[in-house]
Amino acid sequence: MFKEMIFLFHFTVDSNKSMEDVIFRLKEVLKEEKFGVLWELNLREKLQEKGLELDKEFVVLEVCNPHEAKRVLTQNTLVGYFLPCKIVVYLEKGKTKIGMPKPTSLISMVSDSELETIAEDIEHRLIGCIEKAK
Repeated sequence: MFKEMIFLFHFTVDSNKSMEDVIFRLKEVLKEEKFGVLWELNLREKLQEKGLELDKEFVVLEVCNPHEAKRVLTQNTLVGYFLPCKIVVYLEKGKTKIGMPKPTSLISMVSDSELETIAEDIEHRLIGCIEKAK
C-alpha cells in the first residue's frame, strides 16, 4: 500500500535534454498556461553556501497561476499549505528528471469535491507543461 501511495503522490518523467534546456522550456510553456515561476531554488548551490555537499543537481521551481490560487484559497485557506505548486528538475544516474507532487493527491487531504475538480484541471495543465518541456 505504501508503494501505491508514493506512485499516486507524484508525476515524474525522464528527459534527454539538459537541466538548463528543460528549465528554460518549462518556463516558456508554463507562461502559455498562465503560470509564472515565483522562485527558482538551486538546492545544491544553497546547500553549498551552508557548507554542505549534495551529490546531485536539484532545482525547485515554485509556480503559480494567481487566478487559480485566489480561487482555491477563497474556497479553503488550508490549501495555502500546498501553494505554490512545485516542479523539480534534477539529475539522477545521468538522466534529467522532471517531476511534481500531484495536486490531486495533495488536495485530497482537505476532502472537498469542488477543490478536487479544480486540482484535476491544474494537474492536467501542469503535466502538459512537463510533457512539452521534456
